[in-house]
Amino acid sequence: MNHDRADTVTISDSAIRRLSHLTSSGEYAGMKFRVSVSGGGCSGFQYGFSFDDTVNSDDHIILGGEVEVLIDPMSWDLVVGSELHFAEELIGSFFTLRNPNAASTCGCGVSFSIG
Repeated sequence: MNHDRADTVTISDSAIRRLSHLTSSGEYAGMKFRVSVSGGGCSGFQYGFSFDDTVNSDDHIILGGEVEVLIDPMSWDLVVGSELHFAEELIGSFFTLRNPNAASTCGCGVSFSIG
């Protein structure tokens, strides 16, 4: 199915590479990557990233190569149009969302607010 960027979530090449590495062997082998949003954080909402081996019937499933990213319906509404990215910066390496829906974000990119 063809998706416009505005109605899906994309996965950057760096995120695909990192997730492929993490899920190919070891503790997270064969698992999927779950993106969630919860209330809290210094800007109102915060992103959650975890590995999961359970796919819920209402999860949105985004594929990037061999990588599967799961997003629950409530979180989907807040992240649709975003890009999942793996950043490697001086402060460390981390997953983040480049979210066009966010009116503001905190300095670390883990929390955001909607305008």
